[in-house]
Amino acid sequence: MMLGKEQLEKIHNTLTENLIGSGVKSVILIDTAGNVIASIDNANTALDIYSLAALAAANFGAMSCMAKIVGEDEFSLLFHKGEKENIYFSKVSEDFLLVNIFDNQISLGFLRLKMSKVIEELVAVLVK
Repeated sequence: MMLGKEQLEKIHNTLTENLIGSGVKSVILIDTAGNVIASIDNANTALDIYSLAALAAANFGAMSCMAKIVGEDEFSLLFHKGEKENIYFSKVSEDFLLVNIFDNQISLGFLRLKMSKVIEELVAVLVK
C-alpha cells in the first residue's frame, strides 16, 4: 500500500496531537512486516526505531499464533510493563500496528481510551 503526502501528514498530526500531546514518549506506526510508516517522539527519546519496529512486528506475529492455539482469532493489543518504561502495541488494521512507549506517568486505562480514538482516525486515513 502506498501512502500519499496528505495521508502521512494526517497520520503525523493524529499521533502528535492525541498521543505525544498526552504524554506518550514515542509512537511508531509500522506495517506487519516491521517497516516504519511514521515515527514521532517527544524529543527526549533516543530509540533504535528500526530494530524496535522489526521486533514489535515479530512479537505481534508470535502473539497471533499463540492466540490461535488458545482458541482466539487474535489478540488485538499487547502490553509490556517495565519498571520505568512500558510498551503498548495495538493492531490498527490487518496491515498496520501502533507501538507506544510511555512511562508510569500515564495510566494504561487513559492510554487505551486515547488509542480507541487514534485507531478510528488512522483507519479513516489508511483505508482511502
